[in-house]
Amino acid sequence: MFGLAIYLNSFLPFAGWVFWALFLLPDIGMLGYLVNTRVGAVTYNLFHHKGIAIAIYLAGYFLTIHELTLAGLVLFGHSSFDRIFGYGLKHPDNFKNTHLGWIGK
Repeated sequence: MFGLAIYLNSFLPFAGWVFWALFLLPDIGMLGYLVNTRVGAVTYNLFHHKGIAIAIYLAGYFLTIHELTLAGLVLFGHSSFDRIFGYGLKHPDNFKNTHLGWIGK
């Protein structure tokens, strides 16, 4: 899925480096953990949910809004990259507790 995001990005009218410049931006969702773990889980999952990423991508594609399409691809690519390393969607009790299991076990 990570490769798919890179491939689909090649069809957008932006320089290739733009995708990579924005690649870590979805991690802004971790700022919610400054409030507490429940808010952190919600904000993190909002920026790392593949369904949301696909919906944003499709909205941009069908509305011909390239910036929205790029945003969807960045979210999808970043989330897919995170899954490679075992970072899943967060449960509200602990940052390390994800839908893929505990991080680091």
